[in-house]
Amino acid sequence: MKTNPGRMGARQIYEALRDQILARVYGIDGLLPSSRALAGEMGVARSTVTVAYEQLAAEGFIETRHGARPRVARAVVERGRMRAAPRPLARKPRLSQFGERLHQDPPRWIEPSRGLVANFRYGELSPSDFPVLAWKKAVTAAMTRKPERLAYDDPCGALRLRTALQGHLWRSRGVRCEVEQIVVVNGSQQGLDICARLLLDAGDRFVMEDPGYQMARHTFAATGAETVPIPVDADGLETARLDGVEARLAYVTPSHQYPLGGVMPIGRRHDLLAWARKVDAYVIEDDYDSEYRYDTKPIPPLHALEGSENVIYLGTVSKTLSPTLRIGYLVVPAALRSLFAAAKQIMDRHTPLIEQDALAAMLESGAYDSHVRRVRRRNAVRQQALLNALRRRLGDRVRVEGTAAGLHVVAWFDGLPPRREDALIKAARAKGVGIYPVSALLVGARRAQKAVGLVMGYSALEVAQIERGCKLLAQTVAELD
Repeated sequence: MKTNPGRMGARQIYEALRDQILARVYGIDGLLPSSRALAGEMGVARSTVTVAYEQLAAEGFIETRHGARPRVARAVVERGRMRAAPRPLARKPRLSQFGERLHQDPPRWIEPSRGLVANFRYGELSPSDFPVLAWKKAVTAAMTRKPERLAYDDPCGALRLRTALQGHLWRSRGVRCEVEQIVVVNGSQQGLDICARLLLDAGDRFVMEDPGYQMARHTFAATGAETVPIPVDADGLETARLDGVEARLAYVTPSHQYPLGGVMPIGRRHDLLAWARKVDAYVIEDDYDSEYRYDTKPIPPLHALEGSENVIYLGTVSKTLSPTLRIGYLVVPAALRSLFAAAKQIMDRHTPLIEQDALAAMLESGAYDSHVRRVRRRNAVRQQALLNALRRRLGDRVRVEGTAAGLHVVAWFDGLPPRREDALIKAARAKGVGIYPVSALLVGARRAQKAVGLVMGYSALEVAQIERGCKLLAQTVAELD
């Protein structure tokens, strides 16, 4: 054992001996030095070594007898022999049907890219947009409420936050609901998971926009339910294709279709609600980025329409504050409230209370609304910079859709055949530009595309990065000709 006189304590000696025992340094006999001999070797008090030996014995690594040297415990020696033997082939883990479905169709995780000149990934926000001072003030105030914040609370969420959300939803989105209908969740993803658990069984069917949000599809499919992909166009989900479709639920983004950006007109909205009533299906309305409308006021949600009793409204602060906060909310039909409360309780009791209090304070004070207005202006500037750069660098080689709202646009390269998509992505990445294809968001069987389409997020980028990224993207496209 390497010595360092005067610095080895009982803990360090214990750890060193434990590691040597596990590495089978002491061989077949398994005899360790006496406490007197080891203390002399290490230059420490004998009592220090005795404490280390006592800890090893207590944990079953050594056996001690009065007047004899410590010996490596027989069980440790046997384990060492077994470890030296050839390991049997690993068996396939026994999984539930849910686990098997996840194994066969796992959601795709894209590692955040570092060091890119411009990463046009959708869904990320600029760190400079986060309201540090307002959030810090709100969190500090919440922390002072120790007696309340150090106990469990309602699984549906803190009453203070649900009350603040009720007023906010009515003012900003025209959603009328009772406080009891609001369920606070750990981001919209948990909201989708609860919906899947409560509303779908294996063999059921669910409607998805195609292309659409893949994490929603994975969540529903993990229950064993079957996907019914319905195409989208410039007006969102093609509701005429729902005729004759039997399903337990439909997942839609009517106010800003993800990813193509269409806004569902009022006629289609009523058609969707009528279909849901006819087949007794629930409609999950994901209002994921409704705060960002650049041409007109936000479109009223399905939930605000007459006949929306089967609508479950899903919202989040991931696109306004930060996805790291993991705060979302559901507005559920009154008949489902107790079921959603029970599901939330067995999943994680409730969403963290400090963050709930902080968000409630920002909503009550108006700081949240002020922040959203400020970030909306910044993202309008970013979007315009992207549109200008694409037009200037690529001209009529690119056609842009979905500019009326949201935090991304879709750029179609009509002169670039789909077979060149992978080459474009790799070549752009080599130049330091992250781009992401529409094709990855197709839900059903891959339909024949006439051109490469890219989902281009801009909310995490500064104007200079957008300009530089579009310049490099244009060079990449030119080199592929």
